[in-house]
Amino acid sequence: MAKKTYDLLFKLLLIGDSGVGKTCVLFRFSDDAFNTTFISTIGIDFKIKTVELQGKKIKLQIWDTAGQERFHTITTSYYRGAMGIMLVYDISNAKSFENISKWLRNIDEHANEDVERMLLGNKCDMEDKRIVPKAKGEQIAREHAIRFFETSAKANINIEKAFLTLAEDILKKTPVKEPNSENVDISTGGGVTGWKTKCCS
Repeated sequence: MAKKTYDLLFKLLLIGDSGVGKTCVLFRFSDDAFNTTFISTIGIDFKIKTVELQGKKIKLQIWDTAGQERFHTITTSYYRGAMGIMLVYDISNAKSFENISKWLRNIDEHANEDVERMLLGNKCDMEDKRIVPKAKGEQIAREHAIRFFETSAKANINIEKAFLTLAEDILKKTPVKEPNSENVDISTGGGVTGWKTKCCS
């Protein structure tokens, strides 16, 4: 049997309107590449990248969804298994920002309750075409208690930072268990930490 080359697998999802740069964000993170030719994602696509956080090898399976309405039924089925969801808008496109509330509702309807969410204002290299002020992104992120980054896939701004932060936030919530060991780990005091309050403390 092939040995597992990672400790944990995190499923992440990129959502947002068509054309906001989800695929470019993903390619910049996974392949450190930027492609200027725009091809709409058909349905759903994914990339894998393994990162190391807190001494653990974490395999990120990142799903890139199509923004168009006609793919909605395909893409929402992917919300359920996602541990982290990035909502992406384009700072030069007001409509893509207005629709963030719709995407947030989609998460509420289709994703797990404890999914980690993050808001990305993409294309922040296009300052001259900016329509959505940074403060607006920060405000909506505050209202929903989620993290916010302005990113640029083209200029490689905050892309890696956003993904790693999201992965770290998921890791914080992930119960720590030794892979494939059913036995109690004696080095941690017999695994009874946390039970003390029950009886004799």
